[in-house]
Amino acid sequence: MLLSAVDAVRTRRSVRAFTAQPVPRDTVEYILELASRAPSGTNIQPWRVYAVAGAARDALSAELVAAHFDPGTEAQEEYDYYPTQWFEPYLARRRKVGWDLYGLLGIAKGDTVAMARQHARNYEFFGAPVGLFFTLDRRMEVGSWLDLGMFMENVMVVARGLGLDTCPQAAFTKFHRIVRRHLGIPDTEILVSGMALGHADPDAPENRLETERAPVGEFSRFVGF
Repeated sequence: MLLSAVDAVRTRRSVRAFTAQPVPRDTVEYILELASRAPSGTNIQPWRVYAVAGAARDALSAELVAAHFDPGTEAQEEYDYYPTQWFEPYLARRRKVGWDLYGLLGIAKGDTVAMARQHARNYEFFGAPVGLFFTLDRRMEVGSWLDLGMFMENVMVVARGLGLDTCPQAAFTKFHRIVRRHLGIPDTEILVSGMALGHADPDAPENRLETERAPVGEFSRFVGF
């Protein structure tokens, strides 16, 4: 059953456990086709997408997991996603979602081994059968990053509208060189994010995570109403 746009936005979440149920290529293409209606400055449509599934997905995942536990020379961040010095209210929000997730998984504070294992799940696409990778030409400026963000949001909302779930993942950027080798991404493109796509596992405890949102009055100012 298709969800309305409102319900798709309302129920979108970052799912961290998927079933192995496949997502056909034509479904992925349909999601990307609808998502491409996202706005972009002067309609330049700067995004590029690399979709991976099947044996190719498994091979990529295996090398990424191995690099996570023994990074060697492979670890090299593409860009700074987070601030170098955290401050409020963002630090508290970051800590809360982390400990809420670990609490559902039974991971105690200070259990760095369990934390590392959980982080490795990123590189397994949390079990999702499809991985998506989003890139931009390195010559693009900040405006194109905004365009890509709106495109990615469309991908997630359209997928949700079709009864699927997603998890956007910046974790892949640390090992962009591995992703490049497997998917043929040229050095002229910056890997901005990955994304898991599939069917949520209804029995996974981590999928019970309910993230909070600040009330509208906290982040908005209305003038002239």
